[in-house]
Amino acid sequence: MPLARSLSITSLSGLEEWDEEFDLEDAVLFEIAWEVANKVGGIYTVIQTKARLTAEEWGENYFLVGPYVESNVRTQVELIEPTNPALKRAIDKMNSSGCKVYFGRWLIEGSPYVVLIDVAFTAWNLDKWKKELWDNFSIGVPWFDREANDAVLFGFLTAWLLGEYAAQCEEPPHILAHFHEWLAGLGLALCRQRQLPVATIFTTHATLLGRYLCAGSVDFYNNLADFNVDKEAGDRQIYHRYCLERTAARCAHVFTTVSQITAVEAEHLLKRKPDIITPNGLNVKKFSAMHEFQNLHAQSKNRIQEFIRGHFYGHLDFNLDKCLFLFIAGRYEFSNKGADIFLEALARLNYLLRVNHSDVTVVAFFIMPARTNNFNVETLKGQAVRKQLWDTAQTVKERFGKKLYESLLVGQLPDVSKMLSKDDFTMMKRAIFATQRQCQPPICTHNMLEDSNDPILTCIRRIGLFNSSADRVKVIFHPEFLSSTSPLLPMDYEEFVRGCHLGVFPSYYEPWGYTPAECTVMGIPSISTNLSGFGCFMEEHIADPSAYGIYILDRRYRGVDESCNQLTSYLFQFCQQSRRARIIQRNRTERLSDLLDWRYLGRYYISARHMALAKAFPDTYFYQPHDSDTAQGFRYPRPASVPPSPSLSRHSSPRQSEAEEDDDRYDEDAEAEKDRLNIRQPLTLPSKKGPALPYTLPAAGTSSKPTCSSASVGILY
Repeated sequence: MPLARSLSITSLSGLEEWDEEFDLEDAVLFEIAWEVANKVGGIYTVIQTKARLTAEEWGENYFLVGPYVESNVRTQVELIEPTNPALKRAIDKMNSSGCKVYFGRWLIEGSPYVVLIDVAFTAWNLDKWKKELWDNFSIGVPWFDREANDAVLFGFLTAWLLGEYAAQCEEPPHILAHFHEWLAGLGLALCRQRQLPVATIFTTHATLLGRYLCAGSVDFYNNLADFNVDKEAGDRQIYHRYCLERTAARCAHVFTTVSQITAVEAEHLLKRKPDIITPNGLNVKKFSAMHEFQNLHAQSKNRIQEFIRGHFYGHLDFNLDKCLFLFIAGRYEFSNKGADIFLEALARLNYLLRVNHSDVTVVAFFIMPARTNNFNVETLKGQAVRKQLWDTAQTVKERFGKKLYESLLVGQLPDVSKMLSKDDFTMMKRAIFATQRQCQPPICTHNMLEDSNDPILTCIRRIGLFNSSADRVKVIFHPEFLSSTSPLLPMDYEEFVRGCHLGVFPSYYEPWGYTPAECTVMGIPSISTNLSGFGCFMEEHIADPSAYGIYILDRRYRGVDESCNQLTSYLFQFCQQSRRARIIQRNRTERLSDLLDWRYLGRYYISARHMALAKAFPDTYFYQPHDSDTAQGFRYPRPASVPPSPSLSRHSSPRQSEAEEDDDRYDEDAEAEKDRLNIRQPLTLPSKKGPALPYTLPAAGTSSKPTCSSASVGILY
């Protein structure tokens, strides 16, 4: 049984069906992460959306473990008594020994059990545990690093919990513990050091050192093999954190990461090749009719247009019906997230639209949280002026309507010259005068605390995009997460994304990329890169990604200027599409959502768990990956209505004119049916809770190629 074999899997059909069913009745799964019921970043989304599928598979034997944060518990967790007798005894034993451990249900889809540990309550053990960490692992943690201190406390407490649970079990237990990221990784190392009967999995969603290196001006991916990792971590004062992460990766029975590009990174920085790739998914809601999500797009777009009317009052000299909304969102990492190259491309796009006398206007939103103290007064004034104009129009309309109604009642046609009174004209003139503006529309919606040093604002000053009337590209920087309760742009993020036309995410460092994945699920085209896990995944699984509204920017093998030109080309071509072409493209994009559904991608986590159980308990569990030289692949073909030549199709996007005969070749029902055939219908796995678990068991075959995309993925259907 070649369990030590490294398995590199990125294709949906890359997993072999196991030889015999795994009996999970005697196994217990603990999934441990700092972001359980504690939103910090993207790992929260991974765990939250995956919980329903995992709970269906493991039933009452699935427990999430995270930190106790009172503000989160009040709104997200229902505290109850532990249902598992051994776990109840373990928690009681820890509480009687000076800990505070809580048990409850996380109020999300699937309602999984959670064990929440109050880290601060046991801080009196910190010095003792730091000494034990140094004695056993030679890792020293400085006193001033609060996050690392929390990692030490959380690691020792989770190892204590697992050890106590194993001791309280009446029969030898089969415990599986899945640890996410370095903040939880110490618990894994302690389980191995103490030789607990625990099968361990460690998943890194992004390497610590990789994120720090990419934030600097280095050619990261083309020099991975040349970095002196110890020196680089020491220079950035994160050596202790790096050691915790590397120890967890090296000690785990199974090491996984979220994408092939991050697997290459982990192999060089953490010195271990991941055993399996576990892409991130989403819970996909399918509509009964295709036009439903298009209607949602139209409704959300109208709400964004209302904001634009207020924001650009006095300078609304462009046609909103020919206005395209682009956006970039995420953590405020100016270079890592590609905001720098996006701004440069917008400046070049502005030039192209102006010299070509285009009637299209582009509004680019930057949704990235930064330090602010309040809303911009001029921005709030714009929305107030818009509302005043609307109220004035409604008042005049009511008066006009009343006079028209009374005239028709007496059987006379109205005298149009008498329908509006002098008061009406005065009211309308005052409203028009109120829209006069002496300054340009604001770029930033908030007052920035460090305006002069802000990277986005500094770049905008350099490239000269000031929202002037001559500019065909307008920029709006919203340095705060969107909320439906905002007085400025009252929309949730999901609603905002649905109303936009294109998401732009030219990231230099993006281990997976939930933002473009969310766009895809909502039927919104997006631009990603071949340095993001999402971009590599789509390149492998779609024969022609751009035909489906997934544009892949080359940032690995091209210089910054070349990548910027390519991005500008994508944006300009998108601006030239007709409305019909964009509707066709959104239909195609939305059909890709099945690729990102946890019902399909959850298979990778299932396989990783079975591999870990087989490694830790070889007498009970058996798992042998199919070793094959060839992989039977899985790939979406090029849509039938797209011309086969890239030169004809403008990177395989729909044709530009509604009058062109190639548009007549488009048949939505035929394309949708063909795409449905390309995703195999889910089979069923036995579940321990509720009905059979819907799941896809793909054809046999694995690939050990370390490349992000492969021309030989396999069969094109």
